[in-house]
Amino acid sequence: MSASLLACLRAFGPIPLADEAPLLAAWHPRPAGEGEWLTAPNTVCEELFFVVQGVLRITDGTGPRETTHAFRTQGQLCTLLASFERQEPSPLRIQAACPAQVLAISHARLAALSQQLPYLPALLQRLIQHELLAKLTLQRAYLGQDAAARYRTLLARQPEVARQVPQRMLASYLGITPQSLSRLRRAG
Repeated sequence: MSASLLACLRAFGPIPLADEAPLLAAWHPRPAGEGEWLTAPNTVCEELFFVVQGVLRITDGTGPRETTHAFRTQGQLCTLLASFERQEPSPLRIQAACPAQVLAISHARLAALSQQLPYLPALLQRLIQHELLAKLTLQRAYLGQDAAARYRTLLARQPEVARQVPQRMLASYLGITPQSLSRLRRAG
């Protein structure tokens, strides 16, 4: 578990060997069953998650129907960034879309760790910037496409999501009904 977190972080800056133990000790493993909520609506997101295995989804259940905004997969960070950074409530929630293993660090522990390891904030900033740019690129890939094209894009760009996530969540993400998604799967 911790090796994948270290590999992810090291892709965005060096981490001295002496800092590995305190860095890893700040994160705790958190298994999550399919459908388990990692955050609650209209509360402050207090944790940053690293997905070791499985898929997390960011969803907004405040409207007439739930909308899936994003999926985070193995090797990615997941949090409600504005809420986590500003310590403000968010209407968004994080849910395990399938059985997942994550590592979690609280806002307070991350702040303390950043004092101990002064290079860490810049490293995390580069990682978060990279992930946000990747998310924007993915969202642009879906723009202007009909349902069939969005489904093909999902299969091509996020095959692990297509394999592991329940159909109703995929349909919400693609902006179609579960019945339409079933038709697309049969036709494809």
